[in-house]
Formats: sequence, C-alpha cells, structure tokens
Amino acid sequence: MATRTSKPKKPPAPSAEPAACKPCGGTGNVPTTVRVGRKRRTVGQQDGLCLNCFGSGTDPGA
Repeated sequence: MATRTSKPKKPPAPSAEPAACKPCGGTGNVPTTVRVGRKRRTVGQQDGLCLNCFGSGTDPGA
C-alpha cells in the first residue's frame, strides 16, 4: 500500500493591527495628577507618557 503524504499546514496569518496597550488604551498618554504647594494639594491633570508601552500605544506583551 502506498504511503499518503499531506501538505504542510500554513500558520495562521498575524492580525493586521497590533493589540492596544491596556493602561493608555493605545494613545500612548496617561493622565498624571498635578500637585502644588507645601501640602501638595491636587489642582488638575496633565498628559504623561505611558510607562507600559513607552508611548508607542501597542501592547508590549503581544
């Protein structure tokens, strides 16, 4: 009896868009609280660099 050969299976195609970073939601910026004065009272927020993805917006674990 003849042996049967099969074609090698192709790996699944990678997704077109990389996964978004969870803390910043893919924007690369996170809100940072601004404090002033000796008692360090909160006066507002400003944009800060996301330390998880370093501003790229993509999930480093994916």
